[in-house]
Amino acid sequence: MRLALESDTSINLVRSYGGGVISVGEQALRAPCVISPHSLLSDWAATGVNELTEEQFSQLLNTQANIVLLGTEGAPQLPPAPIRALCRAKGIALETMNLGAACRTYNILASEGRTVVAGLFP
Repeated sequence: MRLALESDTSINLVRSYGGGVISVGEQALRAPCVISPHSLLSDWAATGVNELTEEQFSQLLNTQANIVLLGTEGAPQLPPAPIRALCRAKGIALETMNLGAACRTYNILASEGRTVVAGLFP
């Protein structure tokens, strides 16, 4: 699905998603990625939300975001309990949702200037 927003070109936004591809700016990403308004990790080693390691998750936390979105194709999945506990302890909002909802939510929050990061699994 193509997302059309009048937006700030100085931040990373998801332009479209679907068919195993996420478009961020002019890049077509076919593997798990981490996107924040000012950084993009296009080769994130994570394989799935329910299999996230603390090391992989730390790459999202390195952005200093206080909102973390995890988006996957299909039904939302929960990350392992230690990751959920880490977010609670640090006061970080953690949301898991399907890929489309995560892309749209990320774009809205990033456009509002919120400190958000998304881990996306196309």
